[in-house]
Amino acid sequence: MRISTKHIAAALLAIVASAALTVQAQSTDNARFLSLAPPGGLPVIPVMEGWTLNPDGTVSYSFGIINRNDEAVDIPLGEGNYMDPAKFDGNQATHFPAGRTVGAFTVTVAESERDIDVWWYLKTGESEPLKVPGRYGSSAYELDFILPRPQGAMQPMVGIGESGTQRAGLYAQVGDYPRNPAQVGIPLELVVNITDPAERDTDDPRFEEAVPLGVEFEKHQGPGNVEFTRHPETVVPENPYAEDDPRFRFFREPAANQMQIDGPSGLGRVFATFSAPGEYLIRTKVDVHRAPDSSDGDQCCWSNIFQRVIVE
Repeated sequence: MRISTKHIAAALLAIVASAALTVQAQSTDNARFLSLAPPGGLPVIPVMEGWTLNPDGTVSYSFGIINRNDEAVDIPLGEGNYMDPAKFDGNQATHFPAGRTVGAFTVTVAESERDIDVWWYLKTGESEPLKVPGRYGSSAYELDFILPRPQGAMQPMVGIGESGTQRAGLYAQVGDYPRNPAQVGIPLELVVNITDPAERDTDDPRFEEAVPLGVEFEKHQGPGNVEFTRHPETVVPENPYAEDDPRFRFFREPAANQMQIDGPSGLGRVFATFSAPGEYLIRTKVDVHRAPDSSDGDQCCWSNIFQRVIVE
């Protein structure tokens, strides 16, 4: 049977009309399927990075963040940001930098509570609430922080101030800023002391020199904004590639709250200015990701330390 051009055109018109009506119906019934960015911004996504079995039999769950917005988002503790069971509530982040944050905080449960799921609930603006469980057991989520990595990488040892006691771990320690209280609008100096405990093969050309340590300061909790400015002693790396080298355009200068410390030990320093009075937690993440057996993606090897700053 021969089909005329007129019939084909009519059929195509019907398909287009039908599609238009379908899209309109979807838009009427549930606009979120057609909206890439809801009016209140994209939701912050809680992530369970994995678990680690500690030497004392306790289990620690590591949680991370995905914030697909261009700007940081703050969600205070409460109905929009809580842990369940409630006894584990309070340590989670309330400040979510743009992008991906790996290993922002941990929750540690007793050996007798390994079978209990610890849920993190987050609700961003008018978006639907999201939740993720801290769950023990699956080997695919086990984090290798107990034994040294193949080339010796370990979690760095970190202490508060220039000489504070050093500890290592996903939630190494929480302590008071040594010179509390701080003042609104007046920069204060935050300092951590760092040691890389790894024992590496110095005959390996990769380890002829100590592995540099990465340091990043970030607001973890607090009622106002925190602005970080670079310490004058911080060495800012320059682009090591020539402009005609394709790698030149991939170089990114570290932000003011980020720095690199020549290992195996040293001090990380930054200035922080607070916009409002209240209690803040400043997280400092120290890593050895320049080592060949350590990276965020491999979930090894870093330590988190928290300073409690009281601002008047």
